[in-house]
Amino acid sequence: MAGIFKAYDIRGIYGDTLTDGIAEKIGRAIAAFLRPASVVVGRDMRPHSEPLFAALAKGLTESGVNVVDLGLCSTPMSYYANFLLHAEASVMITASHNPGEWNGFKICRANAVPVSGATGIAEIERRVNEGDFLPPAAVPGTVSAYDIKSEYVKHFSAFADVKRPLRVLCDYANAMGVYEGEVLKGALETVPLFDTLDGTFPNHEANPLKTDTLAAAQAAVRAGKFDFAACFDGDADRVGFLDEKGDIIPMDMITALVAQTLLAKNPGAHVFYDLRSSWAVKEAIEEAGGIPHQSRVGHAFIKSQMRETDAIFAGELSGHYYFKENSFAESSSLAVLLVANLLSASDKPLSELIRPLRRYSDSGEINSEVADTAAVFARIKAKYADAKQYELDGLSVEYADWWFNVRSSNTEPLVRLNLEAKTPEAMAARRDEVLALIRA
Repeated sequence: MAGIFKAYDIRGIYGDTLTDGIAEKIGRAIAAFLRPASVVVGRDMRPHSEPLFAALAKGLTESGVNVVDLGLCSTPMSYYANFLLHAEASVMITASHNPGEWNGFKICRANAVPVSGATGIAEIERRVNEGDFLPPAAVPGTVSAYDIKSEYVKHFSAFADVKRPLRVLCDYANAMGVYEGEVLKGALETVPLFDTLDGTFPNHEANPLKTDTLAAAQAAVRAGKFDFAACFDGDADRVGFLDEKGDIIPMDMITALVAQTLLAKNPGAHVFYDLRSSWAVKEAIEEAGGIPHQSRVGHAFIKSQMRETDAIFAGELSGHYYFKENSFAESSSLAVLLVANLLSASDKPLSELIRPLRRYSDSGEINSEVADTAAVFARIKAKYADAKQYELDGLSVEYADWWFNVRSSNTEPLVRLNLEAKTPEAMAARRDEVLALIRA
């Protein structure tokens, strides 16, 4: 079990670090920790998601908890079911974008509030390790099926406001984006790529943050005639975009676009963007009449901050897009629809809508392996003592014409750098300067 209890979920290699026996104990630990009367449980298409469901459900029901079986669904659908069914907890069985031998659990309290390492995963780990469970219930819980897919599709497809025909390539990566794609079909001409569910991921890894996984979609867009492409991750809580030329759109630019279309109907609303995002995102939110807020990286932090301000939307550089409409959780299909709405109201292609947002030059995220992260941060603080510095997440340093953020990895001896400047030349010079300091 070593190492499967993560900062945001539980994740391991099936049959090795994660077994059916461990899954049953996790079910018992959830029952003892959260004390729910009912738990909704969904799962992805990995071949071992079904036996993990059976084991998890055994642990829950023998502790007296009723299980609502959602069957195959996307992670956003499991969040919607949690909220819609007034469940006291939910579990999504998935390892997201990890390779096929991996699996795991994403756990939420009522109203799709995530359970993170700091808010419960560490306690679940303790209970699993120590066998600190409830005694078997005198009356076991039940397992009942519920089809959330049709209700989710009906609810989110209503947000379509597509004013001219659009043709969209959808790369489902043989994963749960196939289900999210049902939301799009009434409003868009969708052309599927890799739409056969297969938890071994025979075509490519389901991770749109890795540019090599987008190669097949890029080739398809360049060979055909599409308005854009949407590329989903394994459990479809993330989505990446390509423009009509097959070029990758940075995910923070999509945050700015979606914010613009939502703020047109919700002026003065709060919108969050993660602190690695371009200055252009904040500026676009302000220009659209919204109130921008920086957030920490990580869905548990972002969702909490959204609830505190009743924000309508948040976007993360990793391709997570969060909506008040889904209990402050992700909906990848809604992000696609809102991009389509904005594009259809314009006579310009998507690349031209993005162009005004490409105001600055960025480094992308650069990882450096370091022996002493504390020493790295001390050097940076001293070197840039004359700048504005803040520690919302790692260390951010800001000047009038450039900024950067450095963060430590939770699991590896890595420091992650994101840097932006007003010109490509300044970006390259400053990037090399900060990297030399990190790697000294």
